[in-house]
Amino acid sequence: MRAVGVFPLRPRGRASGAFVVLAVLSTTSSLCAQEPIRIFNGRDLDGWTVHGTELWYVDAGDLICESGPDAQYGYLRTNETYTDFDLTLEFKQEANGNSGVFFRSTIDGTIISGWQAEVAPPGLFSGGIYESYGRGWLIQPDPSKDSALHMGEWNTMRIRVVGTRVTTWINSTEMVDFTDDNIGAATGHIALQIHDGGGIKVRWRNIEVTRL
Repeated sequence: MRAVGVFPLRPRGRASGAFVVLAVLSTTSSLCAQEPIRIFNGRDLDGWTVHGTELWYVDAGDLICESGPDAQYGYLRTNETYTDFDLTLEFKQEANGNSGVFFRSTIDGTIISGWQAEVAPPGLFSGGIYESYGRGWLIQPDPSKDSALHMGEWNTMRIRVVGTRVTTWINSTEMVDFTDDNIGAATGHIALQIHDGGGIKVRWRNIEVTRL
């Protein structure tokens, strides 16, 4: 039986060859592109490890971090490590207090090395980058950007880390964009933080990461 709609390819010069190459490259690029992965399943802490005695639990599909009786630092880290990535998540601060999102981090007990994208009450540099047990603040957002944070409401944070470059956004407002050689040389886990001092409660949801 004769195949219908199948025709032999005939070379038609350089333009035709270039078109074929571009088509192949486009297909290859599409196949290699990574899709976002939801790393919190909305049911339990599968895929994560708790560090410290503070409270981490799931309520109504949200991930909750809440100060426990010890009121110390606590962390919830991914079991997998991430080097270059684009992370998005939503957070809602239900009480005053400091939290944050660490990247390229390692944790021993509750001692963490790595870098934190700040999540804090208004006026305390949410979206800035802090290095714990090291150089401290590496960069803080311009004060004019503080209005991007909506205390007590759901906020969307995005963190993009590629090589030495780190960019953060809160509710689509770019908070910081800078490069750092120490960050560029590291790899490690993503981790959520609860600060010491007590009285902290933060909800998290829709945590997705795309490897780059």
